[in-house]
Amino acid sequence: MNGFAWAAFAVNLAWAAGAALLVMLVTFAVAVRKGVHRIVDVAWGLAFTAVAAVTFAASAGSGDLARRVLVTVLTAGWGVRLAVHIARRGRGHGEDPRYEELLAKAPGDRNLYALRTVYLLQGALVWLVSLPVQAAQYAPGPLTGWAVAGTLLWAVGMFFEAVGDAQLARFKADPAHKGRIMDRGLWSYTRHPNYFGDFCVWWGLYLIACDSGAAAAVGAVSPVVMSLLLIKGSGKRLLERRMADRPGYAQYAARTSGFFPRPPK
Repeated sequence: MNGFAWAAFAVNLAWAAGAALLVMLVTFAVAVRKGVHRIVDVAWGLAFTAVAAVTFAASAGSGDLARRVLVTVLTAGWGVRLAVHIARRGRGHGEDPRYEELLAKAPGDRNLYALRTVYLLQGALVWLVSLPVQAAQYAPGPLTGWAVAGTLLWAVGMFFEAVGDAQLARFKADPAHKGRIMDRGLWSYTRHPNYFGDFCVWWGLYLIACDSGAAAAVGAVSPVVMSLLLIKGSGKRLLERRMADRPGYAQYAARTSGFFPRPPK
C-alpha cells in the first residue's frame, strides 16, 4: 500500500460527498417545483459522473494520469448514458409507482419525507458505491492487467445495458406489443439485462482499482453493495414483485434466467 496518497484521498472523500449531495439537492428542488420525484432516477447517473469529475480534479498530482482518465471517462460514459435514457423514458409520464407507494406512507410533509428517504439516501449510496472510482484515481503506478480486465468487463456491462434498454424501448413503442412481455433479444437470456449490465460495470470499475492494493481494499465493499441493490434491493426483486401478476410473466420467468445470462429453457 506504499505510495497511496492517503491524506489527499481523505480530503477527496469530503469533496465527493459534497458533489453527490449537491446533485441530489438540486434535483430535489427541481422535483418539488415539477411535483414529480421520479426525476431522482436521472440524478443517479449524474451524481456518479459528478463524483468522478470532482475526484479527477482533486487528484491531480496524486495518482497515475492514465488511470485517472480511464476511470473518469468510463464512469461518466455510464452515468450520462443512463441519465439520458431514464430522462427520455420518463418524459411525459407522471409519478413513478415506486415513489407514489413510498410517499403514500409519509407521516408528514411528502417532500421532506422524500428528501430524507430518497434523495439523501441515494446521495449516500453514490458516495459509497463510487469508492473504487475515487480510490483508483489516487493509486500510483502504471495500468496493469487488472485495468485491462476491468475495462473489458465494463464494456460487457455497457453492451448489456445499452442494447437491452434499446431493445425494450423498440418493443414497447410498437402498439401491437401492448400488454405483452418482452422476451426477445438479450431479454431471452436474462430477465434483467440492464441490471446485469450495471453489475458488470461496477465490478469492472472495481477491477481497475485493483491495480493498487490500497485502492482495492478501500473499494471492496462498493461492488458488493451495488450487487445487493440490483439483486436483492430496489432492482430485480422490486421489479419482479410488480410484474408477477402480468399475463405470461410466470411462463417467461420459468424459461429465462433471473439475472446471469444463459440460453432460455
